[in-house]
Amino acid sequence: MTPVTTFRDKHVALFGLGGSGLATAHALIAGGAHVHAWDDGETGRARAASQGVRLDDLATADWSQFAALVLTPGVPLTHPTPHWTVPLARAAGVEIIGDVELFCRERNAHAYGAPFVAITGTNGKSTTTALIAHMLREAGRDVQLGGNIGVPILDLEPPSDERIHVIECSSFQIDLTPSLNPTIGILINLTPDHIDRHGTMENYAAVKERLVAGAEVALVGVDDPYTHAIGARLAANARPEQRVAPVSGLRALDWGFYVEGSEVYYRELGHPPEEAELLGALTGARALRGAHNAQNAAFAAAAGWECGLEDAEIAKGLLTYPGLPHRMEEVGRIERALFVNDSKATNADAAEKALASFADIYWIIGGKAKEGGIEPLRPYFSRIRKAYLIGAASDDFARTLDGALPYERCETLDVATQRAALDALAEGAAEPIVLLSPACASYDQFPNFEVRGDTFRKLVQGLPAIIAAHRGGKP
Repeated sequence: MTPVTTFRDKHVALFGLGGSGLATAHALIAGGAHVHAWDDGETGRARAASQGVRLDDLATADWSQFAALVLTPGVPLTHPTPHWTVPLARAAGVEIIGDVELFCRERNAHAYGAPFVAITGTNGKSTTTALIAHMLREAGRDVQLGGNIGVPILDLEPPSDERIHVIECSSFQIDLTPSLNPTIGILINLTPDHIDRHGTMENYAAVKERLVAGAEVALVGVDDPYTHAIGARLAANARPEQRVAPVSGLRALDWGFYVEGSEVYYRELGHPPEEAELLGALTGARALRGAHNAQNAAFAAAAGWECGLEDAEIAKGLLTYPGLPHRMEEVGRIERALFVNDSKATNADAAEKALASFADIYWIIGGKAKEGGIEPLRPYFSRIRKAYLIGAASDDFARTLDGALPYERCETLDVATQRAALDALAEGAAEPIVLLSPACASYDQFPNFEVRGDTFRKLVQGLPAIIAAHRGGKP
């Protein structure tokens, strides 16, 4: 835990008692603050009370006593309408902040300049965050990994000169962190997202820009027009002590960090291409397949380089990265067949990345369909040997696939996994891929994509016995 001492002896309103909210409450209490916590849900309030957190209905509280309102990131600050606590805080002149802001204040007060790598972007930020942490750990560094990736930032050990915090930040968290000033700030990419919470794409991009604007080293993508413009603006207005470097996963750059072919390079400004420094290779990095992961790898290598890692340490980190669960996760191999859990692919855009990364695919697909269905994936149908339909989307997806590629209605994941495995091993592909990349939400049959992916993993573990039985007991 990181005790929040910067609010010692002060009264703090806290709204939202999920995982990060409870962690924040305990960190404030440990630091000596008087916490007045509330949640709209009875479950959250009961959980907090059972853990000794004081409850205070903020709708009727005396707001003049509060030094701050700490808002959980999932609560609207501006759009579509501010949460009811927001106008109460503003009317009383009470600042509104989040848990990452509390961490930043502790760092500034007690460990100024402690290594702090903050990562944001629309896509790939979890993979990039986990890859950076893995690379640094493999190199022997003391790493604390958390934030939006899972572990609340205040549940981590406190900042220190010998410890590197690697923190994924959502736009909601950045919006509540006015003093965000990481050692290394990373902005991977931007595409329209969370517009319901930010109002416009311009507002969304402006929030994301704040993470790199306050960084000592700003690593900014150049592979989309939004981040390209942000990087150019930052470079033109950089503070004397600030370094702004471009990063690309798609092409060689005149300077900066980039992937060319399957290799990651750093090229210094003014140096010719032949003097570019080779940081590592993606050949053999099975958890980093696909063009989207080339971008993630470029940013991770850049962060490692800026943290002082040797080229060999960066290369090792790329090759040994195991990947994140449910994101093109290799969960098993049976004879020639590789089984890949991409349950996180809950829409067509996400499934596209997996389909573009493999061939000879036996595709398990379906669930609760998103708008647009799988029609955008038609250019990848040539990579698919057969599809196995599950869940509520089966009828719609069958209409799209009809006449384009073979498919089978399986209804449930266990049936689909078994049929796909048997077909993959019976046919002649050198390395058939049984791919769960549903392009759908899970809610028709599973509570979330994690449970769906975990179920697939367990089903794969049980396949050898099923395959043996199908063959009449022959292994």
